[in-house]
Amino acid sequence: MDSRLGKTWLIAGYVFLYVPILTLIIFSFNASKMVTLWGGFSFKWYGVIAHDSEVVNGFFLSMKIALMTATASVVLGTLAAFAMVRYKSFFGRTVFFSHINAPLVVPEVITGLSLLLFFVMCERLFGMPERGMFTIWAGHTSFGLSYAAVIIQSRLLELDKSLEEAAMDLGCRPFQVFYLVTLPMIAQSLMAAWLLTFTISLDDVVTTAFLSGPGSSTLPLVILSRARLGLDPTVNAIATITVAVVAVGVVAGSLWMSRQERRRAAEQSAAYREGMQAMGA
Repeated sequence: MDSRLGKTWLIAGYVFLYVPILTLIIFSFNASKMVTLWGGFSFKWYGVIAHDSEVVNGFFLSMKIALMTATASVVLGTLAAFAMVRYKSFFGRTVFFSHINAPLVVPEVITGLSLLLFFVMCERLFGMPERGMFTIWAGHTSFGLSYAAVIIQSRLLELDKSLEEAAMDLGCRPFQVFYLVTLPMIAQSLMAAWLLTFTISLDDVVTTAFLSGPGSSTLPLVILSRARLGLDPTVNAIATITVAVVAVGVVAGSLWMSRQERRRAAEQSAAYREGMQAMGA
């Protein structure tokens, strides 16, 4: 009984999450201008957005910001995670830990407003930066690194330190230990953090709305502005392309992580067999 109830709730959850997305994708191929009435199968709305400069520019801007945000978040999140895991006590550790985790719990509208006030003050004092791609990227990175740090930190806590210590005993320097031993073992968490922060940045609206300037409207802002004027089939086509891009990235990342896990398991098994053979000899 409990098993059937659990399966029912699981199916209901999937239906609640994915049926609206599936409906949106189906109606992106609707020939009719009425988004709620099926008028036949057609690709014409994809042709329309291909010649829509606002949509194309917003898409490429969103992609550039998401790529830069994900990369910067993983680099900074890795440094923050190492500081929290490997250095148990240093001056300001509690404050540092609180600042890393604050963006996870602070409402995004508060984060966006505070960043807007900060950048406005910097512009008045120093004449820069103007609101645009840089300010959006900085804002996204400020909370993206928090998500990355949490993911990478959880992996670092599970690592066997004896492997790193053995590498140092064999003459490896700290950087060599990180590159040859630690990095391969946390590669999956780095990829997971990169994909998560990429997705968060790509579909962010609240922070972007505060930090964007003239000529720097990302794709979510374009979709939001058009949705306010009324439902349009082009919005369905834009959303479908966005879903496809994110889905391809997630599937590719999952396949890569799965292959890396199988290869690492095979290497560990081979090393164990060699060790047993050496002991037998």
